[in-house]
Amino acid sequence: MSQIRVFLAIDLDDDLKPKIHKIIKKFKGIDANIKYVDLQNLHFTLKFFGDIDTDGIDLISSKIENVIKDFDSFNIKIKGCGAFPNKNRIKVIWVGLDEDEILKDLHDKLDNEFSSIGFDLDKKFSSHLTIGRMRSAKGKDKVKSTIEAYEDVEIGSMEVNSIVLKKSTLTPSGPIYEDLIEYRL
Repeated sequence: MSQIRVFLAIDLDDDLKPKIHKIIKKFKGIDANIKYVDLQNLHFTLKFFGDIDTDGIDLISSKIENVIKDFDSFNIKIKGCGAFPNKNRIKVIWVGLDEDEILKDLHDKLDNEFSSIGFDLDKKFSSHLTIGRMRSAKGKDKVKSTIEAYEDVEIGSMEVNSIVLKKSTLTPSGPIYEDLIEYRL
């Protein structure tokens, strides 16, 4: 039985990536130790499963199909910039969502289904696009002020018409994502 690292995600529309890239360029202008997410890897994570046996994919897939039959495509509005855990202790720099009730509902229903097959419930769901991870406190004050400058930035809207089960292969130069199954809403 082989294992693969798997997560469930919503891919970012390609036409919104240049706007995110402009924000990343502002952070890259700061002398800080930040590892940036490749534009092609930007996504909203619905569930991170971690390393699972490949024969578990069918069970996860059946749970996803069970939930999404009750969902139609919906729009999300990408807006704002922030940090986890907070702006004074920056580990992750993210771009967020405005009006994401349907997405939260989708997440919660999926999470409940996944917990019925042994996965832990997410402690707190926060829909976001991770754009970078701070590796040290170097340049923290400038990073914080840049986050504050983009706190209310409007990126745009996109239609969510599918979710994707993805395989993640970790490499020294960053993760490589591969679509396993796409589920249409």
